[in-house]
Amino acid sequence: MASILIVDDSGMSRRTLRKILEPAGHQVTEASDGMSALEQFFVERPNLVLLDLTMSGMYGIDVLKKLKEIDPEIRVVVASADIQASTRAMVEEAGATAFINKPFDVDRVLKAVSAALKENTSGTE
Repeated sequence: MASILIVDDSGMSRRTLRKILEPAGHQVTEASDGMSALEQFFVERPNLVLLDLTMSGMYGIDVLKKLKEIDPEIRVVVASADIQASTRAMVEEAGATAFINKPFDVDRVLKAVSAALKENTSGTE
């Protein structure tokens, strides 16, 4: 189906997302911090990035902005335990395609990924 880069400093979160996405047919790669994510993105060019906001080193919003500089068309789904409306607005303004809350709900993750991928393919020929 799609290649997806999971960016999260929590190994448990990465494993959880992998267990959700791989059975749905997606190819998954992982990065544990912002700099690794940018390197992986540049090499792999995934169809979608699932990005945590709160990470050590480079904050997720900064990673999002850098990803959009590299590829303005990249689809990024932000995952965070922060449920504030201001956080959601901030990531949407920075170019996130969708926002999902932690802890992860299988159906919500798959729906957000599916919607983001459809949006990605609907604008291209």
